Amino acid sequence: MRTAHGAWTQREGLLVRLEAENGKITFGECAPIPWFGTETTDEAAALCAALGGRVSDEQLDAINEKHPCLRFAFSQEHTRPAGAASDSIPVAALLPAGRAALEKISALSESGFRDFKWKVGLADAAGEIALLDDVLAALPSGARLRLDANGAWTRRVAERWLARCADYPIEFIEQPIAPGAKNSDDLLLGLANDYPTPLALDESVATASATHRWLQLGWPGIFVTKPSLLGDAAKVLAALPPGRTVFSSALETAVGARAALRLAFQFYAAAKPAAPRALGFGVWPLFNDARFDGPRSAPIVRLADLDKTEPEILWNALN
Repeated sequence: MRTAHGAWTQREGLLVRLEAENGKITFGECAPIPWFGTETTDEAAALCAALGGRVSDEQLDAINEKHPCLRFAFSQEHTRPAGAASDSIPVAALLPAGRAALEKISALSESGFRDFKWKVGLADAAGEIALLDDVLAALPSGARLRLDANGAWTRRVAERWLARCADYPIEFIEQPIAPGAKNSDDLLLGLANDYPTPLALDESVATASATHRWLQLGWPGIFVTKPSLLGDAAKVLAALPPGRTVFSSALETAVGARAALRLAFQFYAAAKPAAPRALGFGVWPLFNDARFDGPRSAPIVRLADLDKTEPEILWNALN
């Protein structure tokens, strides 16, 4: 996986298995992304070792925001959403950076995808902006395109892109400015209010505290949320605006993906927006061992498909 953060070749995380006194077994996944503000895998493993072989509900509840991914992993399995507005949600296909995107669009279009996400910010801005015309021309009629800069742009580069995109059917631009950049809050708010193309936050809202902070700042754009990174995800999701929320993968295995996607279905079942925004889960195949991949990359995710995941198969494969 190539993004503005660099090449990501190995996914580190933990699978956890809980066996209750009544014999019920549940599985969870801790999939940290430390540069997004989560704990590291080593920190999560150390806390697991400290907990020991037997844990109480009180001990699990005490896992706090310092270990959000481990807290998510220990959450009880999410139940099937009741009264869901739909039994399926569209998925955005992930396009590789640069001209390689053009080689993927045709096959993805033939598979039925109409939502696409293109990674930008990896090369010279002028070249990528020039390539935008070719990418848009290659998309099928009625398709929607998202751009994801992963915080790679400066203000000037962001303004160039936004000026160009004002005349194009871009659904939104994701994280144009890095959250750690100087005056990033003011820059992001200014860009969101000065240009017609919607902006989305991803890295800026990766944690629960960061999400609540941007809600308090009155962010007018879209929230790209990764449930696997949020700890007590249900509480965070309850505060998000349904029409401006996109659920996204943290590149977890099928275990974490199932829990995150069930939360997405629960969210839309409760909010019932007119049309849920496409999920950012069009990422598989990812792993050398296909058993670890989530639901088959397809134009939609069906609620029924989530029940086909067998976490114990993954657990046994690691053991």
